[in-house]
Amino acid sequence: MSTDRSYPTTIAAGVEHELVIKKSRFIAHVEPVSSVPEADAVIAGVRKRFWDARHNCSAMVTGLLGDQARSSDDGEPSGTAGIPMLEVLRRRELTDVVAVVTRYFGGVKLGAGGLVRAYSTAVSEALDLASPVRRESLTQATVVVPHADAGRYDNLLRDWAGHHGATLSAPSYGAAATLELWAPAAALASLADDLAAASAGAVTPVFGAERIVDVPD
Repeated sequence: MSTDRSYPTTIAAGVEHELVIKKSRFIAHVEPVSSVPEADAVIAGVRKRFWDARHNCSAMVTGLLGDQARSSDDGEPSGTAGIPMLEVLRRRELTDVVAVVTRYFGGVKLGAGGLVRAYSTAVSEALDLASPVRRESLTQATVVVPHADAGRYDNLLRDWAGHHGATLSAPSYGAAATLELWAPAAALASLADDLAAASAGAVTPVFGAERIVDVPD
């Protein structure tokens, strides 16, 4: 039987947000991505769109566990843009997200500390506008019952799934009726107990594969 594991979250859709600091425009764009090449394509698209900007700084975190990360200062003093942006993504425990902040220089220098605050604030405020998406692991549970009992168990499992964050697939029919759920690991013991109680111990779920699903908050 599997165990619960926590995964970084992502965002549902792209968000753009602008702020002005001492006449410099900072335009933050955050976008969900599924790979490094996709993140690179987002960065390239922003660069093309804002071709006349002085800087298009970026940061990305990718991978199911958020184990791949990259950032770029794009001409700003080293460590004042890309890394602060990346730290925001890390603090938010995000993955499969790319952030690009475009800067149009307003003629007033901000200094290293000012740049760090500006770039990190731009990303943070953009993420405040984004819709988070949780990721969780679900385990397959197969329940085999006689055809005559399929309707009763389908209703029982449908109700159970609604109270335990699980999903119930359509039944399949062969020599017997097969019902399939995908349930959180923490609920598997409860599923086995509830089926045993409903069937006087005659029905036992078989646990199989795991999959990661996105769950909008």
